[in-house]
Amino acid sequence: MNTLKAGDKVPNFTVNDQDGNPIALSDYKGKKLVVFFYPKANTPTCTVEACNLGENYKALQDAGYEILGVSADSEKRQSNFKKKFDFPYPLLADTEKEVINAFGVWGPKKFMGREFDGIHRITFIVNEDGVVERVIDKVKAKIHTEQILSE
Repeated sequence: MNTLKAGDKVPNFTVNDQDGNPIALSDYKGKKLVVFFYPKANTPTCTVEACNLGENYKALQDAGYEILGVSADSEKRQSNFKKKFDFPYPLLADTEKEVINAFGVWGPKKFMGREFDGIHRITFIVNEDGVVERVIDKVKAKIHTEQILSE
């Protein structure tokens, strides 16, 4: 797994959000961006993490951050997830794994004794110039906003 590190330039991407709207990295030029990757919409830990960011959206915006959630789920599944929990930020339906591979978060995982390939729960803080400032690879879903805001 070749994950982006602090100092790496994020490759540009364009992927549809939950409503089929194209979202590109270039849309966020000049803004600080939190890109959080999660394995699957509507699963327990992913829901806790996404809700924590949603509940603290104003604090994140006050600190200058925009947010993008990314998984390999379909637009329909992402749309249902967003509507169910009323997330104020877009969820990318990265079914072709364009963004997932660009950030290097797809790789071998272990769960309940079995190994498989999947999306790792990692968050990237990207600066105004599209460069990774910080990587949070030990995401704590319940306090994820605190992890982002405590530099």
